[in-house]
Amino acid sequence: MFWLALALGLVVGVARATAIRWWRVPSDDPYLDASIRPTLRAGDLVILWRLTEPNVGDLVLCPEPAREDTESGRIVIGRIVAEQRDTVAVKDGRILVNDRAFATESRCAETEFLVQDPETNEEFEQHCSMERVGATVHKVGKSGVGIRPVPDRSAIDVNDGDVWLASDNRQLPYDSRDYGSVPRDECTETVILRLVSAGGYFDVASRLTVID
Repeated sequence: MFWLALALGLVVGVARATAIRWWRVPSDDPYLDASIRPTLRAGDLVILWRLTEPNVGDLVLCPEPAREDTESGRIVIGRIVAEQRDTVAVKDGRILVNDRAFATESRCAETEFLVQDPETNEEFEQHCSMERVGATVHKVGKSGVGIRPVPDRSAIDVNDGDVWLASDNRQLPYDSRDYGSVPRDECTETVILRLVSAGGYFDVASRLTVID
């Protein structure tokens, strides 16, 4: 048992040093919390993969681009939906990449969820559907009655070496619409697994869930 435990410890240590990192989503950022629903929520303990470069469709963790009105050290979580020289626009709440919207595949197993608007602190019900971005089919939150509308954005070209991030909550986003495109080489960690949810170990439905 000793040697087995030692070997397991070495494997975990090497993996943590080179390929993975476990990390808890901050509970003190309501804008981040709203933007990552319904895929994640504040307080979730997740595994981050950092051995290979993330692709379009992956949910990534990046440092927020520096701005005068933001705190240093703040992180953002978003899904890569466009790369350098792609053109991105927002129309009627839909993100268009090179004039094409992402396909809705189906409804989620749990079709509704509750979310708090970080600006008004009011709680609303939103609908969950499955959307395809690249090779990934993932959850998105849309259409909550009473939530402020998402403004349209004119088409922009993604800068060379950058990626454009979109929040999985399309009606309460905090993403590249707010802080612009992000250098690809700063987005090195992909969210791949939720170990334990904010609800704790006994929240069985959200424990050990793969993050698409």
